[in-house]
Amino acid sequence: MQDFNMQDFKEAFLEFAIRQQVLLFGEFKTKAGRLSPYFFNAGLFNDGASLKQLGEFYAKAINGSGIAFDGLFGPAYKGIPLAASVAIAFAADGRNLPYSYNRKEAKDHGERGHIVGAGLSGRILIVDDVISAGTSVRESVELIRAAGATPCGVAIALDRMERGQGSLSAVQEVSRDYGLPVVSIVNLNGLADYLAGKPEWSDTLSAIERYRGQYGVGG
Repeated sequence: MQDFNMQDFKEAFLEFAIRQQVLLFGEFKTKAGRLSPYFFNAGLFNDGASLKQLGEFYAKAINGSGIAFDGLFGPAYKGIPLAASVAIAFAADGRNLPYSYNRKEAKDHGERGHIVGAGLSGRILIVDDVISAGTSVRESVELIRAAGATPCGVAIALDRMERGQGSLSAVQEVSRDYGLPVVSIVNLNGLADYLAGKPEWSDTLSAIERYRGQYGVGG
């Protein structure tokens, strides 16, 4: 894995996401009906080279978090290639980890059941793109516990740091409800800091600051 200090690491990730058009600026309606000045779609990390690099960014953030874990779990569907890319990144760095994912509907033939890949055991780290309503995390926690393993944290690409239904963000709600640490490659503060250093993005930064003033939470 490339060696960055944390500030350079976050900037490198944002430049990567912008270059891949995964992170877009403009006006986008969120699931909550809010008009957001930015949009992040991890599904557009859609080729081998970008997935390889993305897995390395996740692995760097996970290593920096200090979370102890034995295996990786990717919630269907977006979490599946993400967990695989993280497993590959760790393997390239000398740590061979099992990974698993779920299917939406159980099969009654072949490998059967909801879980595909390695058996779930020990401390399991959930890998996803973002946390919006926390639904996929809740389902993942239930599946991991039902298998007799222990969910130990969640790794995401971007923490939007905005309120859910109450005063907390979706990430803060997950931490509160499940006692799980959540590590992100970058959060909204990091994005704002990145844009602040680039005069050509001043209008975008102003729009993000207005949005954060309306919907943001501390982090």
